Amino acid sequence: MTATVRAGTIETNGSRRSATDSSKERRRSARARREGLAALLFLLPDSLGLLIFVFIPMVIAIVLGFFRLDGFGNISFVGFGNYIRMAQDPQFLQSAGITALYLVILVPAIFVVGLLLALLVQQRIPFIGVIRSALFAPYVISLVVVGLMWQFMLADKVGVVNQFLSAFGVHGISWLGDPHYTLGTVVVISIWFQMGYYMIIFLSGLQDIPAELYESARIDGAGAWQRFWNITWPMLRPTSLFVFVTATIAVITGGFDLIYILTGGGPAGTTSLLIFYIYQQAFLYGEYGYAAAIGSVLVLVLLIWSAFMFRITKGGRIDDE
Repeated sequence: MTATVRAGTIETNGSRRSATDSSKERRRSARARREGLAALLFLLPDSLGLLIFVFIPMVIAIVLGFFRLDGFGNISFVGFGNYIRMAQDPQFLQSAGITALYLVILVPAIFVVGLLLALLVQQRIPFIGVIRSALFAPYVISLVVVGLMWQFMLADKVGVVNQFLSAFGVHGISWLGDPHYTLGTVVVISIWFQMGYYMIIFLSGLQDIPAELYESARIDGAGAWQRFWNITWPMLRPTSLFVFVTATIAVITGGFDLIYILTGGGPAGTTSLLIFYIYQQAFLYGEYGYAAAIGSVLVLVLLIWSAFMFRITKGGRIDDE
């Protein structure tokens, strides 16, 4: 009799435990559904923005690349005609070469300058807040204002830069009119404009590195270079991937305002980047289909480059060494 009662008690306790577990599971499922719904609502505005302002225009541009369109209602299907024309267009090839050179110089320069500045402003030095703000300040200025400001400073005879250099016996350099200097001038101004933004990104990556790693390295007698190479550099891999990809996209697709204000693509097309050449074809010559084809190729190049960077950096993971 006692055993039966005990068995019944055990059975009753098991049923209660089962009911309790079931209730917890239902609450867990309901909570997961609420969190999933909240995540969807948070992502909805950005998703709609990407769909309306990025993916749909991108698809339209790809389709337009197979047509000849002059903006006055005259449209005809040309198949791969625009792409064949692209391969035979010397001005397009020149712009592609200038863009590649601009990219090869500017992206590594932005990377190195941004990293060095981040390492500098990470130190505990007086007025560090003021220094950080001063370095970041150029990035919040409109590119049009930046272009006008530097155009004034680089004026051939009355510009501040040439006035300063004349004190050292350097005269008559046309920074924005001489084909030997224009691209380099644009690169320097671009570095000055963007360095603060990438400095902040690197700084956030540096501050995520646990201080215990550096303390252990110091105890083991590691020098500054050894700490950078064995701790800082590997731990910055995700940040480095982000900087390389975003800087490449920014360099290829941005800078139109600066080029338009400073040089207008000249002299002799030496600063006619692809983004500026697309503008010329679409809005100066009415070749909308051709401009769309060039834009499609540009997007394809960026996708390949991003996939390549993701591949060689292993997606920024730091646990695959």
